Formats: sequence, structure tokens, C-alpha cells
Amino acid sequence: APAGQQRLASAAERAGRSYAIGAPDENAAEGPEPLDGPGGAVEVADTPRPQPMDDELPPEPLDNPRRLLVWPAPDVTTQQALSDRGYRPVIVHSREEVDAQIAAFPAALFVDPLTGPITRTALQSLRQAAVAASVPVMVTAGLGQASREAAYGADPAVLLKALAPRDSEQHPPRVLLIEEHAEIALALTATLERRGMQVARAAGDADAVALAGDFRPNLVVMDLLQVHRSRSGIVDWLRANGQLTRTPLVVYTAAVDQADLPRLASGETVLFLAERSTSPEVQSRIVELLARIGTN
Repeated sequence: APAGQQRLASAAERAGRSYAIGAPDENAAEGPEPLDGPGGAVEVADTPRPQPMDDELPPEPLDNPRRLLVWPAPDVTTQQALSDRGYRPVIVHSREEVDAQIAAFPAALFVDPLTGPITRTALQSLRQAAVAASVPVMVTAGLGQASREAAYGADPAVLLKALAPRDSEQHPPRVLLIEEHAEIALALTATLERRGMQVARAAGDADAVALAGDFRPNLVVMDLLQVHRSRSGIVDWLRANGQLTRTPLVVYTAAVDQADLPRLASGETVLFLAERSTSPEVQSRIVELLARIGTN
């Protein structure tokens, strides 16, 4: 091939398909050449070069199994339920460990204190790391009812205050509470307000969606049994409004008998943090809710 065409062949290093006009050969007469003659139009059809690997991408596929950050280590039943749903739980203990997992696009941070105690400082640090990285946060809890002397768990407000972001130091955290029973809602509201949080209560998931637009919560707290499986609710509202990764979600199970609700309303008994229910129904709802939260 003429030297001009050889020089054009070097265009094979570029991806795709292109057309070029060759320059005159060395020592050839200067001047224009016909486009259809020797040294004229040359078609270059190349094989695209493979793209370089991005060191920041995770080594495994992003969709199955998808990483789920958990703290503390899940119990055997929950671990199996998460694995069956296509998650690979990754245990994290610190903000640095959360940061190290961000490149793998984890579905959520799941705090489920069944197998060990959690500290307020660590919980706050993990929440801050997850929110900063736009990773949704879901925390489980159990509520018990007893007299002040017999209550063996912490005040629920201690957990919730550590979880609740705020718009600024001058603004109290806004907590959206979704609870069907007025007695439980009033007891939770009273303890949260004593610790400087602002509370809006909805009796159900549908009411919460109507309330959220004006209230703009920093934290959503709800009875797990209020989560509807078949229709959109507060989780979908948070996602649609760009708030899901900024608004931690706390779901709880309440071991409170209907007959004891009047004692709770009168102040004879109080709510305290206890171990959540581990019934098959609860396990199923937790995993389904995580699947909804982790949907991108």
C-alpha cells in the first residue's frame, strides 16, 4: 500500500468506523488528488479496544448477591432469610468499615440488635457514614411495657435521638411516628419530646404519606405491622421525594397487651427497648421491607 495509506491505517487504534483522506506519498507532487483514486478515500474499520478496568468497581456483580451492611452480626435465621432474598450480609463495626464498602453500592445499612448490644456512639457514627454515602438506613427494635421499676431496657428515645439527623443545630429532629394505638403513640411522643424532638403521629401508612409532605421528617418510626406489602406507602414516598437515603427508618414490634394499654396511658407503666419479635411473620416482613428499601 502507498505510504499515505499506511499512515492512515494507524487510525485502527481508534474505536469504531471512520473515513479519511490520505496525504500525498513522500516525494510525490503536491496538489489535490481524486477522492476515488490511489491515496484517496480510505475506509478504516476497526475492532474497538477493550476498556480499562475501573479499580473502584466491586469485583462481583452488583445485583446478585448484593451487599447489605449489617451490625451486629445477624442471627442464623435472619442470615438465612437475607441470603435467600439475594443479599450478602457484610458486618461493619465502624464508620471506616462503612466507607470501605461504599464502592460496592450496598443496598442499605441494617442495624438489628438481636445478637449483641449496640452503643449510642457507634450507632450515630454508622448512621452518619451511611447518610453521607447515600445508603438507606433501617433499624429494628422491640418495645416492652412495664412499671418503671420493672423495666429492664433503655428509654426508646435514647435510640431514636442517636439516629435522628437534624437540619441544623438550631432545629430539633422531626420524627414521623406511625402507630395505630393511641396509647403507645402518646407514650412514645411524650418521651421523644422530653428529649427535644418534634413528633407528628399518623395512625397508618397511608396517613403518614399525607402528613409527610408538610412535615418533612428526619426520622420515620413505625410499627412493623403497619407496613403494607401490596401498596405504596411511606418508603415509596421517601424514595420518590429523594429522602430515602437521608431519613433513617426504625421499625419495631410491640409486646404490649391490649388490656394493659390503659395503664400505659395513665403513666402506671412505661415503654422500654426490648428484643424484637422473631416470629416467621416478622422475619418475612423485615426482609421484604429491606428489599423495598434497597431497590434502586
